[in-house]
Amino acid sequence: MTILIVFLCIALLIVLISVFKVNAFLSFLIVSFLTGMALGLPLAKIPSSIEKGMGDILGSLTIIITAGAMLGKLVAESGAAQKIAQVSMAVFGRKYIQWAMMLTGFLIGIPLYYGVGFVLMVPLIFSVVYRYKLPALYIGLPMLAALSVTHGFLPPHPSPAALVIQFNADMGLTLLYGLAVAVPAIVIGGPLFSKALKGIKVAPLASFTAKEMADEDLPSGLKSFFTALLPVILLAAASFFPLILSADSPVLPYILFLGNPSVVMLIVLVVATWLLGLSQRKTITEIMVIYADAVKDIALILLIIAGSGALKQILTESGVSNQIADYLQHVQIEPLILAWVIAAIIRFCVGSATVAGLTTAGIIFPLMQQTHTDPNLMVLAVGAGSLMFSHVNDSGFWLFKEYFGLTLKDTFKSWALMETIVGTVGLVGVLLLNIIIN
Repeated sequence: MTILIVFLCIALLIVLISVFKVNAFLSFLIVSFLTGMALGLPLAKIPSSIEKGMGDILGSLTIIITAGAMLGKLVAESGAAQKIAQVSMAVFGRKYIQWAMMLTGFLIGIPLYYGVGFVLMVPLIFSVVYRYKLPALYIGLPMLAALSVTHGFLPPHPSPAALVIQFNADMGLTLLYGLAVAVPAIVIGGPLFSKALKGIKVAPLASFTAKEMADEDLPSGLKSFFTALLPVILLAAASFFPLILSADSPVLPYILFLGNPSVVMLIVLVVATWLLGLSQRKTITEIMVIYADAVKDIALILLIIAGSGALKQILTESGVSNQIADYLQHVQIEPLILAWVIAAIIRFCVGSATVAGLTTAGIIFPLMQQTHTDPNLMVLAVGAGSLMFSHVNDSGFWLFKEYFGLTLKDTFKSWALMETIVGTVGLVGVLLLNIIIN
């Protein structure tokens, strides 16, 4: 009965948004209240649960998304995105620019949190799209597929890193196996799949339409690439130094502070204000206008993400994920496949890849020990399952939809299907590795 209620509530959400054209944020609020009541949460607790869900998700994403949008707007307005696109095309050529985008997303995605990588890469995607008249999804999906896969499969991202600890796996070996699984998943879900999406029309945010500028007015390639890659450099350093420093090192707290994604984005924004703003003869007033326009563009996105957080919290506090897991725990099936299935179903119901992964870990760990399943492969199987079935209760779904200006139908055909492809290919890769290792 619980699963049926969840399916009916998700169906209602889709109907409100797609059929009755109700604002997505209001739809989330309505469905969150109804879902809480249908699942038997105490009435007095439902409002606080919704507020907590909204606060939790915005608390972790507001600085990242807002600062990232400001940086993206400045990258576009300063001509840095145009310069990066020119250099990329010169190096890889028009024929291979799609693969260049995929490689960029993969390299950036290893140390970079998905939300940061997304808002940083969108301006680059659209600079290539508008300058060279290429289909937006054909160019953008390979890069975003790479970001998503690294987020779900590879440490030091939160869910895989936590799974390594819970399963007593080896961080380095998991990363090595993860790279072997991630590459084919990205290639199939990115460049190959996106060829089928060339006909989908997009209406992206005007904020990310790269303004054509004369070559002499563009910032240098060094300034442009350094500003875009600075978050990667800082976060990579923050991930590397704790591995070589002792736990009682006096500099470690400073490194952890400077490596926090919100702190990184603030530092990068300050640096970009100088390199792409003041040093390019823009006044501080002009730069602040650019930043204000960027905030206006992403305000609704933040509200929609907050709404998805509210629904996720209702589903989490109702115990849906644990109930579903209990139903599946005693199914006689290969542990790696069972872990993938549990994570995929929880992901479908609660929307969060991290919640799906960590919930599955507690359920599957005893079975993993009993069957002596490789813990490194178990991390990847759960990670692959946690990427499956992204839909309307996933903030990543709405980021993609709103930034690219897609209809709900086209978002399912592109983003949701891509996530399902990479999750499925990831499972196949894990099973093949299991055969090879054993």
